[in-house]
Amino acid sequence: MRKITKVLVAIPVFTAILAVIFYFAYMSPRRTTPILMYHSVSKDKASTLNVTPKNFARQMQYLRDKGYSVISLKDLVAHINKGERYVPRTVVVTFDDGFEDNYLYAFPVLSQYGMPATIFMISGYVDKREGYLTWEQIRLMMRNDISFGAHTRNNVYLPSIKDNAKLKEEIYGAKDDIQRMTGREVDFFCYPTGGFNDGIKDMVKKAGYKGACTTNRGLSTANEDVYELKRVKVTNSDTVQPLHFEAKLSGFYNVFRRLKEGE
Repeated sequence: MRKITKVLVAIPVFTAILAVIFYFAYMSPRRTTPILMYHSVSKDKASTLNVTPKNFARQMQYLRDKGYSVISLKDLVAHINKGERYVPRTVVVTFDDGFEDNYLYAFPVLSQYGMPATIFMISGYVDKREGYLTWEQIRLMMRNDISFGAHTRNNVYLPSIKDNAKLKEEIYGAKDDIQRMTGREVDFFCYPTGGFNDGIKDMVKKAGYKGACTTNRGLSTANEDVYELKRVKVTNSDTVQPLHFEAKLSGFYNVFRRLKEGE
């Protein structure tokens, strides 16, 4: 009986020891400050890339109420360059494409809470396509803690481009467009659909960007390389499932996700 009792006591103790070892040896080194990825903030509930204005406001309020600090992408990259991939209860907010609804619905909420964000814009769509930002709106947001990065000139999947001149036009050209029209430096790039390879990443570096965002593509799960920063997509369902949203904010969300290939 005593042997059985000892075994029953030893099992949970041994399990607890394994859990601690697993956490510190595997999980903790892979923990990263989450970079939230949004696209459209509108009333179109059909799109999986859309979050309604009401739900976006609720998500930002959740961050504030739970004591999260929203920092800029620039600040996060500075932390990573110092070897600090995870900053406790800290999050970064980003948007892709540069939809006008980012200005109409997201910007007022971010301003209300004093939260910075980065919008990766398709420079060739500005002032030219309905539903996208104008340069006037961009300049106004820039004066109010919103930074802008490049998302190419024409929203093309970069690995599909085999001509280096065309690739350079998309990567260098988008940076030049934004800087010329705003008078501000553009430090960050975002790969459309998260697609990149070593050659594309090298060109992004040579263009003068200080970092680049993807989705969950790449080889490493931790955000060690500032030119392949993985992000976490936020959806409407995260509002009605706060535990799911909390999991995305934990810093562990990408650890067990299957990584996509770079091409």
